[in-house]
Amino acid sequence: MNELLILLPLLLACGAAAGILAGLLGVGGGIVIVPMLYHVYTGLGIPVDTAMPLSVGTSLSTIILTSVISARSHARRGTVDRAVVRGWALFILLGVGLGMLVANLVSGALLKTLFGGLLILVAVHMLYTARHAAPQLADRLPGRGPQALLAGVVGGFSALLGIGGGTLAVPMLNLFAFPMHRAVGTASVFGFLISVPATLGYILTGWGAAGLPPASTGFVNWLSFAALVPATMLFAPVGVRLCHRLDVRQLKRVFALFLLLVGAKMAVL
Repeated sequence: MNELLILLPLLLACGAAAGILAGLLGVGGGIVIVPMLYHVYTGLGIPVDTAMPLSVGTSLSTIILTSVISARSHARRGTVDRAVVRGWALFILLGVGLGMLVANLVSGALLKTLFGGLLILVAVHMLYTARHAAPQLADRLPGRGPQALLAGVVGGFSALLGIGGGTLAVPMLNLFAFPMHRAVGTASVFGFLISVPATLGYILTGWGAAGLPPASTGFVNWLSFAALVPATMLFAPVGVRLCHRLDVRQLKRVFALFLLLVGAKMAVL
């Protein structure tokens, strides 16, 4: 407990960064929170098979409130596509359920490797879109069947890896000529749909697990939650405002290189 309290300033700074990035780049706070928490927990001597799902579950719990603040800010600006939200919601929830089943079957080490691979893919996509226009497959969304599949993929992988819906949903929507601001706003609602049931799932699957740090309920640590949430709630609207004012290409390049390094470390070591 004392070691966790000493790390409080780091947790607060990470929460601020996660909130800004959620609104600014649409990547979801989990991209920052999961690897940070993983290194904190393993540094405290918690085994990988506990540290990784604990990081994922705690990250999802923080995304609940971050996504609410971000979604409200985007809704006021009219950048949430309500028709897409209604059409994707059920299939996102079904994907979350499947993601939780997989999470209950894989080891913490494999989960860490999968997350590292995700970071590398996100970084490569960021580097590409920082220099080129986002690739497009069509000038509008496909039919209901393909959209249901896309929604299920977003829900499943987001729940499995503890990321907000924007990390996957934004580039997917961009493939079908969705404007960036509208994609980010719509994906912020997806984050809420994913994080609530997924957080409950990680609490249940981690119930009674050995080696959990103090103030944990299943695979959610409430001390980390209490440190991260105020910062993410405060800074998510800042990210939304910056999203509408800044050219974020240079920021994307720097952040992408950081993700490449972190992703390679998590995938290999």
